Amino acid sequence: MKDALRRQHIETPSWAYGNSGTRFKVFAQQGVPRTPQEKIDDAAQVHRFTGVAPSVALHIPWDRVDDYAALAAHAKDQGVAIGAINSNVFQDDDYMLGSVTNPDPAVRRKALDHLLECVDIMDQTGSRDLKLWFSDGTNYPGQDDIRARQDRLAEALAAVYDRLGDDQRFLLEYKLFEPAFYTTDVPDWGTSYAHCVKLGDKAKVCVDTGHHAPGTNIEFIVAFLLREDKLGAFDFNSRFYADDDLMVGAADPFQLFRIMYEVVRGGGYEPEAGVAFMLDQCHNIEPKIQGQIRSVMNVQEATAKALLVDRDALHAAQDAGDVLGANAVFMDAYNTDVRPLLAEVREDMGLDPDPIAAYKASGYYEKVVAERKDGQAAGWGA
Repeated sequence: MKDALRRQHIETPSWAYGNSGTRFKVFAQQGVPRTPQEKIDDAAQVHRFTGVAPSVALHIPWDRVDDYAALAAHAKDQGVAIGAINSNVFQDDDYMLGSVTNPDPAVRRKALDHLLECVDIMDQTGSRDLKLWFSDGTNYPGQDDIRARQDRLAEALAAVYDRLGDDQRFLLEYKLFEPAFYTTDVPDWGTSYAHCVKLGDKAKVCVDTGHHAPGTNIEFIVAFLLREDKLGAFDFNSRFYADDDLMVGAADPFQLFRIMYEVVRGGGYEPEAGVAFMLDQCHNIEPKIQGQIRSVMNVQEATAKALLVDRDALHAAQDAGDVLGANAVFMDAYNTDVRPLLAEVREDMGLDPDPIAAYKASGYYEKVVAERKDGQAAGWGA
């Protein structure tokens, strides 16, 4: 178990270190990064104190720079690497009626050019993954042709797929609703899966844990996609009502445990499976770096509990039709306090057993507050 936990890899997103919030208000904080380089510096602190967050995802255009190779070199100097490249085809006014599914071919061309630009950035940074999320959809019945929008989506995805290198892939995210409220062009895992299957091995599904209807059994989706070798990544966050983007494990830690058990059970935790475990959260009122550290720790705890499940005993109970016995095996693992084990793992790695306390004692926050008091703080849309 310790060996498995030491090699865990949880990617943090650059945008989580900037000012972020809801569509109603973004609350500014002190010490927020002003540049992509400073976002990477903050991400490096999360890895410094947890030991399992060695990469940071970028968002284009929010992290646009003149020299991406130099940005990758800066990340390496800080002890981390560039992870997934996230595209943005939802921010411009041109995308009011959609991006790659827009009825206007000029708008579709603009959106596709941006996606291809992101692949160019992957080439320069050494990134493996391009993450695609589309806000495309309609608000009213009859607004546009539903099938035609799927045709346009398929055409754009095929063009991106053909541009990918041999060691690159794209991850197609989905979202039940918002900002489109009648139809969403990629509303669920089935739609994402169907497009990815048609394209081939370099197209995988990204499961965002906040992007489902209430009561959806996410662990079933995970088990199915792993069985089909189509689970490419997670965007870990937590929700009470809709796409809340809260810290992972905050609303339903038992759900996170159930998901991670299916990951372990289905072989998705092994490096050769290629599943990327990424955070995608909105730290609206909590401190940015501490929020990321706590999120990483929450995933670690759920993973440790999933690894603790006595699978021999579980399978024996399942084969015997022992409903309560099987559930008891499952619950025994979940109810185990794994924090002492994780503290031992961190000490074995030469880290402080309490990452939050160690970060707070490091003086890094006070340092960046003083250094970053001038200039434009990074945030959503910047």
